[in-house]
Amino acid sequence: MKKTHTNARLLEILVVEDNPADIRYLAEVFKEGRLANRVTAMRDGDAALRYLRGEGEYLGAVKPDLVLLDLNLPGTDGRMVLSEIRRDPLLTGLPVIVLTTSSLAEDVSRSYDMRADSYMTKPVDLGQLLRAAACLTGVGLALVAPPRTRRGEAGTC
Repeated sequence: MKKTHTNARLLEILVVEDNPADIRYLAEVFKEGRLANRVTAMRDGDAALRYLRGEGEYLGAVKPDLVLLDLNLPGTDGRMVLSEIRRDPLLTGLPVIVLTTSSLAEDVSRSYDMRADSYMTKPVDLGQLLRAAACLTGVGLALVAPPRTRRGEAGTC
């Protein structure tokens, strides 16, 4: 039986990723980490932007609290999605973690120039993802049970 704190609210996470294996991997990472959050996946940048704006088939969709964004997407790529998020007055404050295979300095630098909140290369582990998310303003992860930490282990922002 899953239990969360009575005041906890599920975090809405939008994963923008075209690789089904990576989507499954992230779902497993959240499950293994006992995270009681809702994850929605979009496989291309165009669908992600429609979802975020509540357009078309996504009319009435819940606005996410956090976006995990791949850079290399079919159609509108992740760079353009990030640019559109930052230009839209209704989305500009949305926390975005770029989650991609590229470790090129140019991609990292450009993402931060476009105001990504964090940049991580795949594969990502739960601890790394939690530390990045915990440093973002207004993002709180609802855990099913308290995480176990080793003595002296602490995250830094």
